[in-house]
Amino acid sequence: MIDIQKIRADFPILNQKVNGKQLVYFDNGATAQKPQVVIDAISRYYSEINSNIHRGVHTLSQLATDAYEASRNTIQKHINAKHNHEVIFTSGTTFGINLVANGFTALLNEGDEVMVSNLEHHSNIVPWQFLCEKTGAKLVVIPMNEKGELVMAEFDRLLSSKTKIVAVNHISNALGTINPIKEIIEKAHGVGAAVLIDGAQATPHLKPDVQVLDCDFYVFSGHKVCGPTGVGILYGKEEWLHKLPPYQGGGEMIAEVTFEKTTYADLPHKFEAGTPNIVGGIVLGTAIDYLNEIGFDNIAAYEQELLDYATEKLLQIEGLRIYGTSENKASVISFNIEGIHPYDIGTIIDKLGIAVRTGHHCAQPIMQYFNIPGTIRASFAFYNTKEEIDIFVEAVKKAQMMLT
Repeated sequence: MIDIQKIRADFPILNQKVNGKQLVYFDNGATAQKPQVVIDAISRYYSEINSNIHRGVHTLSQLATDAYEASRNTIQKHINAKHNHEVIFTSGTTFGINLVANGFTALLNEGDEVMVSNLEHHSNIVPWQFLCEKTGAKLVVIPMNEKGELVMAEFDRLLSSKTKIVAVNHISNALGTINPIKEIIEKAHGVGAAVLIDGAQATPHLKPDVQVLDCDFYVFSGHKVCGPTGVGILYGKEEWLHKLPPYQGGGEMIAEVTFEKTTYADLPHKFEAGTPNIVGGIVLGTAIDYLNEIGFDNIAAYEQELLDYATEKLLQIEGLRIYGTSENKASVISFNIEGIHPYDIGTIIDKLGIAVRTGHHCAQPIMQYFNIPGTIRASFAFYNTKEEIDIFVEAVKKAQMMLT
């Protein structure tokens, strides 16, 4: 069970007023708010152990290195990676996808196929387009249906021995759809293809087990799981990380450098060139510990309550349509009201202290499918309440009245 008042007390920003109104923060799909324990951990790092890592024999450097590597171990345990060197620190999901896509440049030939889905964020489309342009490979797209679900019969039809990598999201950022990634991974492996899972939207809501999923790569961002911005994780199976060439050259990722030849460091350092976001890496572990203390089963059950409640309340508004009606979805509601541009509603309810996202949510192919300019997206987290949903629904009704 979630003690909502105790949890809300952990998040100082939730006490804030916006435009003279109590903040209602429903833009968690873009970034999550930070608990005090995370904010304190950032301050403590800079106050007590700020130093570069892996390179110093002095005490502060050793303390910082120990804290950074302890966080790697925390994340390894959290996602159930087999080895801690399969956990690569990145700047976020986008960086992780680009790292893998760039590495596959050396592994693909003209005529090979890269498969993505119609539900992807631009970050899981554009890097693969770059890859295809460089190699002559073909980008293949799994279509979606009116409910916002992948058409698995078409996935089966499109999958072939030409498919070399399948890159799909675990949960759609725009619609909240939870994709059947276990089935996708099994079938892709059946034709010898690798699989990358974009977990940016999934990791705030559930605990991925990369060994049970058997995915080859899993990427996510720290700021979506109550951690800092500018840090993320690329999980890669050891054998795949050995196959991929380094993404960047510089300090830390080398074993030996001469002007004639450079040899690379072992995993994970092969992919961690330069001074990293040290505090981000350390505090990401703090954020993961915080979420695990609450419990992901508790988070999922409570967020489902919020989703069901908000869906019921919003559908009572005349002319309102929800996009993404899969039975298996996360706590995200994308909707429009007939005859009103989503931006106009978002602007009005912001004046009432309510933060939502409007637009195409970096998922333009989804909007093109529905032939709409964008949606209003309300995305809920475990620190939100039904009372906030009531305030939100009344604000949407007020905006509708003002705009019609």
